Amino acid sequence: MDSDPINANPTVLDTSALPTREAYQPSVSKAHSLQTSLLRDIPDKYTASLTSAPFSLFDNFTLSDPEDDDTSSLDDSASEKDATTAPATTPATTSTNADDERYEPIDSQEIFDLISTISDPEHPLSLGQLAVVNLPHIWVTDSGNPDDIAEVYVEITPTITHCSLATLIGLGIRVRLERCLPARYRIVIKVREGTHQSERQVNKQLNDKERVAAACENEQLLGVISNMLATCT
Repeated sequence: MDSDPINANPTVLDTSALPTREAYQPSVSKAHSLQTSLLRDIPDKYTASLTSAPFSLFDNFTLSDPEDDDTSSLDDSASEKDATTAPATTPATTSTNADDERYEPIDSQEIFDLISTISDPEHPLSLGQLAVVNLPHIWVTDSGNPDDIAEVYVEITPTITHCSLATLIGLGIRVRLERCLPARYRIVIKVREGTHQSERQVNKQLNDKERVAAACENEQLLGVISNMLATCT
C-alpha cells in the first residue's frame, strides 16, 4: 500500500549513545541562533496538507532570477576637531575578542551536533538516532585562514537502499548547514557508497546548485523542511 512506511522497522540508536563533546559550546551558536528560530517561524500555511504531498523534489522546478537590488550612496559629513581636544587613540585590541570568535575553527563534532537532531521526514526520530548521519562520515577541511574557502563533506546513510526520501533528507541537511555556517564554507553532501540503489542520481541532485535553489523556492517543500528542522536546537 502507498500509505505504508518506506521502512517500517528501522534500527534506532539511543540518544545517550550518540557522540558528544563534554561541556560542548558550539562556536557558531551565537551566529545561527536567530537563523534557527527563523526556520521555526515559517507560516503555518506552508505546512498544510504535507502528509499528501509527494516527495519528488526536482520535477518541473523553474528558477527565478532574483531582482537586482538598487543601491544608493550616502553622503557622509564629519566636522573636524581641534587637534588639542582630539581623544586618545583607541587601542587596537578592542576587536580582539570579536576576531577570536570569528576565527574559531569548526570541526566534525560540531557539524554532527548541528545535523544529528534533524527529524526524519517519515519517523518521529532524529537522523542521529537512525544513524543516517554519523560522526565518522563527516569531514571538515579548513586551513584556518578566514579568507580561504573551507569545506564540509557529509556522507549520509539511508535506512534502506531504495529509500525515496534520501534526496529530501540531504536537502534538509544542506539547508541546515547553509543557514548555520559562515558563507566561506563549501558544503558537499553525498550518499555513502553502496547504501542506495540510485546513489549517483541522488548525489547529483544534492550538489546541483541550481536545482537546490529552485527546490528551496517551493513553499510546500520549504514547509516539509521546516518541520524537519523544528527539533534542532
